[in-house]
Amino acid sequence: MTSNANQYTWAGRFSEPVSDLVKRYTASVDFDQRMWRQDIRGSLAHAKMLAKQGIISGQDLADIEHGMAQVAQEIASGQFEWSIDLEDVHLNVEKRLTALVGDAGKRLHTGRSRNDQVATDIRLYLRDSIDDIQALLKQFRMALVDLAEKEAATPMPGFTHLQVAQPVTFGHHMLAYFEMFGRDAERFADARKRTNRLPLGSAALAGTTYPIDREFVAAELGFEGVCENSLDAVSDRDFAIEFTSACALLMMHISRLSEELVMWMSPRVGFIQIADRFCTGSSIMPQKKNPDVPELARGKTGRVYGQLMSLLTLMKSQPLAYNKDNQEDKEPLFDAVDTVTDTLRIFADMAGGITVRAENMKVALTQGFATATDLADYLVKKGLPFRDAHEAVGHAVKAAEAKGVDLPQLTLDEIRAFCPQVDTDVFSVLTVEGSLASRNHIGGTSPEQVRAAVARARSCL
Repeated sequence: MTSNANQYTWAGRFSEPVSDLVKRYTASVDFDQRMWRQDIRGSLAHAKMLAKQGIISGQDLADIEHGMAQVAQEIASGQFEWSIDLEDVHLNVEKRLTALVGDAGKRLHTGRSRNDQVATDIRLYLRDSIDDIQALLKQFRMALVDLAEKEAATPMPGFTHLQVAQPVTFGHHMLAYFEMFGRDAERFADARKRTNRLPLGSAALAGTTYPIDREFVAAELGFEGVCENSLDAVSDRDFAIEFTSACALLMMHISRLSEELVMWMSPRVGFIQIADRFCTGSSIMPQKKNPDVPELARGKTGRVYGQLMSLLTLMKSQPLAYNKDNQEDKEPLFDAVDTVTDTLRIFADMAGGITVRAENMKVALTQGFATATDLADYLVKKGLPFRDAHEAVGHAVKAAEAKGVDLPQLTLDEIRAFCPQVDTDVFSVLTVEGSLASRNHIGGTSPEQVRAAVARARSCL
C-alpha cells in the first residue's frame, strides 16, 4: 500500500491510490467547506452523546472539545489548510482534529457514517439559512409597508392585460407584494419544520450497533425530532427540494416586481425613480440611467429555477439508500441560498430608494377611461341591471374616445344620451378620488383601507 492511498480513511480495502483526475472529479471540499460550522456543531453533539452513553471516555470528550475549538479558530481565521486529498469538509476537519488530539479524534466517528453526517450538516446549514432568509424577508416586507404607508393615497392606474382598468393607490399596489412575500415567509417556515429532523444515528443506512441516544443529540442540536427510518434519513433530499421550490416562488415574485419597476422607470411611463446607487449608466450614451438591479433579479430568477430542476433531476432515479450522486445536491442548494439572500438584502434597501412621481400617475389616469366601471356601478344603484349598465357605459366610452376626451369631460347631456338615469352627482363618481374612496372595505384600495392594512401588516411583522 502506498502512502498516497493511506491518507484516506477508507484506504484499507484498496491496492492502488486514487488518480489525481478522480480526486479532482470526486472531491467536494471546494464547495462544502462552507458547512464547517455545522459539521463541528454536529460532531460535538455526537461526541457528547458518545461520552454520556459510555461509548467514549470523558477524557476523549474533553480532548475532542478542546481540539474542535482550535480547528474552529483556525478555519475562522483563514489559517486552516484545506486538502482536496481529503475529499470533503468532514474528513478535513476530522484529520486536523486527530492531528491535534490523537486517538480521541479517531474515536469521534464511532457510531456514525459520512452518510448521516452530511445529511445532518446539510439540514443544520439549511435551517440556519432559512432563519437568515426569514429575517431578510421581514426587512423587505417592512420596507414595502413603509412605502405603502407613505403612498397610501397616491392614485395610479391599476392594470389588467397591461391596459388601464381602474384607479388604485400606489400603497395598495405595494401591499399586494407584501401579501405575496408573506406567503413566501409561510412556505419557508413550513419547509423548516421538515428540515428540522435529525438523521444522525442512521449511520451508513441501517443504523448502528452502539447504544446511542438519538433524542439526546436532537435536543443538543435543536432538532424537533429524529428521522424515523435510517434508509430514508441518509437518502432523503426532499427538504432541500422543498426549500429550493420556496426560493423559486419567492424569486418569481421578485421578478414580477422587477418587471414593474423596470417598466415604471421607463421615461415613456415615468411612474417612479430608483435611487442612483441601484442603477448604472451606459458606456456610450451619457443620458442613460439603467435599472440594473431589477433587471438582473429577473435573470437570477431563471438561475434559481434551474437549481430546482437540478435537484429534482438529481433525485428522480436514485435507488435507496445513499449514492454518490447526492454530492451534487450542495452546489444548487448553496447557489439558491446565496441568490435569494443577496436579492432580498438589496431589494430591502432598494425599496427605500424608490421615489414616486405622482403627477405622471395622475396624467396616466386620464387615459384609458379608468372610472368606466364606477359609472356602471352608479347606474346599477339607479336601478339599471348591471348588463344593461355595462352596455350603456360602453357606448359612452366609445363616444368619449371618438371625441378624444375622458369620461368626466363629457357633458351631462352627452352622458344622458346613453344613460338617461344620470344626474349631476355622476361627476363626483367619475373622479379618481371618488372611485378610490368608494372602495372602502377590507382588501379595497381606498386610502382609509390601505392605512388600515398597513397597521395590520405592522402588527403582523
